Amino acid sequence: MKIAHENFFDTIRVEVDSSEIILEHAEKADCNLRPLGPRAVGISLDETTTPRDIELLMSVFRGTFVRDFADDDLGEPPIRIPQSAIRTSELLAYPVFNTHDTETEMLRYLKKLESRDLSLTTSMIPLGSCTMKLNATAEMFPISWPEISKLHPFAPTEQTAGYTEMCEQLENWLAEITGFHAISLQPNAGSQGEYAGLLAIREYHASRNEGQRNVCLIPTSAHGTNPASANMAGFRVVSVACLKDGDIDLADLRAKAEAHARDLAALMVTYPSTHGVFEPTIREICDIVHAHGGQVYMDGANMNAQVGLCRPGDYGADVCHLNLHKTFCIPHGGGGPGIGPIGVAKHLAPYLPREFILDPQSGRVLFGKGQHGKHPRNGSGSDYRYGGGKGGNISAAPYGSASILTITWMYIRMMGAKGLKRASEVAILNANYIAKRLDPYFPVLFKGKRGLVAHECIVDLRQWKSAGIEVEDVAKRLMDYGFHAPTVSWPVAGTMMIEPTESEPKHELNRFCDAMISIHAEMEAIAKGKMDRENNMLKKAPHTARQIASENWDHPYTREQAAFPATWTREHKFWPAVGRIDNVYGDRNLFCSCPSVEEFQNG
Repeated sequence: MKIAHENFFDTIRVEVDSSEIILEHAEKADCNLRPLGPRAVGISLDETTTPRDIELLMSVFRGTFVRDFADDDLGEPPIRIPQSAIRTSELLAYPVFNTHDTETEMLRYLKKLESRDLSLTTSMIPLGSCTMKLNATAEMFPISWPEISKLHPFAPTEQTAGYTEMCEQLENWLAEITGFHAISLQPNAGSQGEYAGLLAIREYHASRNEGQRNVCLIPTSAHGTNPASANMAGFRVVSVACLKDGDIDLADLRAKAEAHARDLAALMVTYPSTHGVFEPTIREICDIVHAHGGQVYMDGANMNAQVGLCRPGDYGADVCHLNLHKTFCIPHGGGGPGIGPIGVAKHLAPYLPREFILDPQSGRVLFGKGQHGKHPRNGSGSDYRYGGGKGGNISAAPYGSASILTITWMYIRMMGAKGLKRASEVAILNANYIAKRLDPYFPVLFKGKRGLVAHECIVDLRQWKSAGIEVEDVAKRLMDYGFHAPTVSWPVAGTMMIEPTESEPKHELNRFCDAMISIHAEMEAIAKGKMDRENNMLKKAPHTARQIASENWDHPYTREQAAFPATWTREHKFWPAVGRIDNVYGDRNLFCSCPSVEEFQNG
C-alpha cells in the first residue's frame, strides 16, 4: 500500500496490490472508496472525519478489525501541503469570527443580521427579471434529509436509486414544460447554462463541418450575461437593433442574418422580451435565423410568464436555459444557490453536458446513454437524454447542485400542471394590475399590441430629471416605506422594472402602488418648488432610526414625514441600517473595510 502523491489536501489516491480486494473489504464494512483502476483506490476526507473513521479505513486496508495502534498514534499527522501553499497570515482574525463564544451569542448575532435584511418576510421584492417569489417551507424540507444532503455525487449507483429517479423525473418534467427533447441538470447557474447551451450549438456546427460559424446575434436589450457567455464560448457578438416599442427590429435582424449567413451560429433572444412584453414575431424571428443556418438560443430568465402557457420548443427555440432559482422556486439572491439546466431540441441532444458514471471495475469514467442509446447504469432505454457527451462537462458533478434540485422537484410535484399554469397567469395578471395603477403617474414604457405587459413592466421616471429627481432617489425613498426597490435603470436608464410574481396578494400590490403614488406626490411638491430641490425626503432617503432620534434635525420636513410616510409604517416599521450610500462610487472604488493584520497586532 502506498500513497501516490507527496502533496494532497482532502483526497488521497492509494496504490494497492488489488483494488478489487480492498473494495470488497470496504463494502463489508459499509464504507465507500472510489475505484481508480485495478491497483488504486481514492479516499476523501473532511472536517467530519473522526478517529473511528480512521480505524475503519485501517481495517479495510489490513483486512482485519484487530486494533494495532494506540490513540496517540492518531495525533498530529505530518503536513502534506507544499510550503508554498501554507498560509502565513492569521486565520479569521477579524473580531466577528472569534467573539461569539456561546450559542446564545451566535443566535443574537445572526438575528441582528437578519433584522437588517429586507426579505420576503417584510414585503414584496419587485425586482424586475429576477422573479423573487415565495420559496415554500414544504419545498425546502428535503434539503435537510441525510439521504440527499450527505450523498456523495459519485456514490455507487446501487446506493443512489431514489436520488437518480428524482433527477430523471425532474428532467422529464422540465422537458415537458419546455417542449424540448432533452434536459441537462448539470449547469450550476443561469450564466453557466448559457455557456453550456452555446457550447452545444458550437459542437453541433462543428459536427456538420461548419466550424466557421462563429457569429452570435444578440439584441441590444439582452441580459448582460448573454454577450459575455457568447464570448466565452468562442463566438463573435454582432448586435441587433430594437424598435422604440422594445421589440427586435426584424429588418435589422434580416440584414445581419444575411450579411453573416456563412458564419451565423446563433441568435440569443429573451422571451418574453427584456422589456417585459410578448413579442408577437417570435416565430418569425426563429425562422429567419434557421433560414440562414443558425440556431436559436432562448434566455429562460422570463419563463415565469410561460410555464403552462407556451413552450420554447414549440415556437422555434433550439436550446434554452432555465433559472430554477427564479421560475422554479429555489431561493434566489444574496449569492445563494443557483441552477441553470438547459433544454435542447433532438439534434442538439448529443452535445449536452455529459453524465459521469464510474465503472467500479476499471475506475474509468463512463458517460450517460451513449452511442447506442443504452444507459450504462441500468442498460435500459432507447431514447437518450444524454448523448455521447461531445459537448463536454461544465460542472464537476453529474447533476450539478443536485441536493437543491429537491426544491424544484417538490414545487412542480405539489403544483401540478394546473397549478403551474395558474401561477403564470397570476404573475401576468399581477404585473398588468400594477402597470394599470401606476401608468397615470409613471408611464409604462413598453406595452404589447393590446396595451398589456407580460409578467413585468417598466415605468418611466426620466421626465423628473428636470426637477433634479433621479430614479435612484425613488429607489432609496421606497426603503422608508418598507419596500425593496425594483430593478433600477435596466434595460433602460432612468426607469424601474417591476415584477410582482404570483406570490403577492392584491392588498400587497395595492400597498406597493400606494407607496409609489405617495412618492409621486412628494416628487410633485419638489417640482413645484414646495420642497427644497436638495434638502428633501427623496434626496435624503433612506432615513435611519439614528437620524430620526438625533437631536439635530436640519430638514424642512418632519421626522414623521421622513420615517412614517404611510399608515403601515406605524404598525410595523422596517428601519434601514444605514443612510444614503453613493452606489456608483462604491462600484468604481473598491476597498476592503476590514482592519489590517498590523492593526490587530498593535491593538
